[in-house]
Amino acid sequence: MLSCDICGETVTSELDMKSHLLIAHMENEVICPFCKLSGVNYDEVCFHIETAHFEQNELERHFEKTNKMQYGTSDNRKDNTQQCRMDVNSSMPSACASNPKISARSLPEDSTLKHKTFYSENLTESRKLKSKEKQCDLSQIKGSIYDTMHSPPECPFCGKTEDCTQDMETHVKTKHASFLDTAVEDCDPPLYDCPMCGLICTNYHILQEHVDLHLEESNFRQGMERVQCSRDLELAHQLQQEEDQKRRSEESEQERDEFQKLQRQYGLDNSGGYKQQQLRSMEREVNSGRMPPSEFHRRKADMMESLAVGIDDGKTRTSGIIEALYRYYQNAAPDVRHVWLSTVLDHFHSSFGDKGWGCGYRNFQMLLSSLLQNDAYDDCLKGMSIPCIPKIQSMIEDAWREGFDPQGASQLNNKLQGTRAWIGACEIYTLLTSLRVKCRIVDFHKSTGPLGTHPRLFEWILNYYSSEREGGPKVVCTTKPPIYLQHQGHSRTVIGIEERKNRTLCLLIFDPGCPSREMQKLLKQDMEASNLKQLRKFVGNLKHKQYQIVAVEGVLTAEEKIVRRQASQVFTAEKIP
Repeated sequence: MLSCDICGETVTSELDMKSHLLIAHMENEVICPFCKLSGVNYDEVCFHIETAHFEQNELERHFEKTNKMQYGTSDNRKDNTQQCRMDVNSSMPSACASNPKISARSLPEDSTLKHKTFYSENLTESRKLKSKEKQCDLSQIKGSIYDTMHSPPECPFCGKTEDCTQDMETHVKTKHASFLDTAVEDCDPPLYDCPMCGLICTNYHILQEHVDLHLEESNFRQGMERVQCSRDLELAHQLQQEEDQKRRSEESEQERDEFQKLQRQYGLDNSGGYKQQQLRSMEREVNSGRMPPSEFHRRKADMMESLAVGIDDGKTRTSGIIEALYRYYQNAAPDVRHVWLSTVLDHFHSSFGDKGWGCGYRNFQMLLSSLLQNDAYDDCLKGMSIPCIPKIQSMIEDAWREGFDPQGASQLNNKLQGTRAWIGACEIYTLLTSLRVKCRIVDFHKSTGPLGTHPRLFEWILNYYSSEREGGPKVVCTTKPPIYLQHQGHSRTVIGIEERKNRTLCLLIFDPGCPSREMQKLLKQDMEASNLKQLRKFVGNLKHKQYQIVAVEGVLTAEEKIVRRQASQVFTAEKIP
């Protein structure tokens, strides 16, 4: 028996030893197909592959199994090669124990031998394998080893080739992992980080689903935020609407209250007119004991008669004041340089029936009393008497029906009779124009002096009365009618103007609110200067924001009346300044 000094193999003859050396140690120089290790025999290379390249070896076995499944076993040469490889690989089952990752899966728990023990066992197994190797064709073995070492690896699933086994291994693991029976753990799988939360995933599809969840959650959150924002906007809009509705309701109620106050103030609250107020006032006087019942019935009868004929009963008239003033200025008033008086007129004051709202009607009665005593106006006022207040209301309504001042008529609901409606400069102008009395409205719409005074108003009235000055006497009784003076809440009648020695101006005014007993004091022969206090109004006494005057200038022809009626469709006034 001969023993090989290289591998310890025993043979029976020298010829067998030469064949052994030629086959095992000379001609068949074995090289590792994975890392090109050489200089070792076949058994050592197998042991090296099993220990150092276990995963590649396992992958090769998987490829062989797959090839069998795909291509069958009809090729004898391939079957022989695969059988040789399977025999070689199966001869060393314990070689995988050196790899701790694989041993837990494929080896027993007690396979914790040392490297030397594995080497000895593999040598023993390799000797047993010699008989099988001799049965295999040497050219087949050499061809198989050569193909493994030098041909580029080819994917058994898709046919793709790679430059090295490591690239092929990665390709198979990533592209065809589902065909592998056993997961290869030695190669770390690629890791994917979630860009939104940093979670690490080992599978791209799992990462995609995870990111989709993030996006869905974000979209859901944004949707909820939009829904919440929309609800907040709806709530804010609803609250705003409720607040606006409440504010509008309050404003509407306030406007309604104010309008009702104005209606009551201006006599448009349907509480009755002159007649009803006169009767209620006299009844209160009777109830309070200030008027006996007999006086009540007498006055009621006189009122009914006056209303029936439409003429004022004269109970509030005071006559002769202009003459009394002329005498006074002639004999007294040393501080007055000049005074101009209007034509003769009567003073009318308010009664029980028109107290609080009849000033405009009473001023018209004063102005008309002056025109009726002036021969220049006989043609247009022929046969007229001083009308009572209900009659004046009826006359204004007739002027409206003729077409005068439709805007003013609309504001007063086209009705004055049976109401306590106030009238102003526009209604006086309308009534006089309908009677063919030529007049004009001048609007002093803002202050023209210090402290809210209106010196331009005084200058205008001075020019109106002093245009007929002759010889410059101290007292001048002009042929000019009195002037209707209107301001907010009240109206009066200007009957003249004083020019004092200090060059200041003072208006002389009849106020319908002044009772007859006070006006009677001006008729006394020994009238004192203090009695004129109720007539005199200096510049500092007239501080209302706006004043309007109606000044009579003559008589209109029928054609001029038509023209003015057309002009009154859009009422305009001369403004100063």
